[in-house]
Amino acid sequence: MIGDGIHEEVLRALVEQHAVRECLVARINGGPDWGFSIRLGGSGARWVPVRSRREPLRTWASLTAVGRFAESVGLSEFRVEL
Repeated sequence: MIGDGIHEEVLRALVEQHAVRECLVARINGGPDWGFSIRLGGSGARWVPVRSRREPLRTWASLTAVGRFAESVGLSEFRVEL
């Protein structure tokens, strides 16, 4: 679950429990696609990527699409790393 990435339904539950500390959106390997990661717990906690059902990493083609996803799971903000 969280060791290799986090699925959308688990992310939703964590958001509802106010357990998500930070959210980060960044390009994947410098390419055109965007990835979304969360951090739980204290400052030493690692970033955990959101994954899809079939792939280890879920990607989005635009920041607009990432924003719609974040809104759909109940998040109101995220940081973007260019």
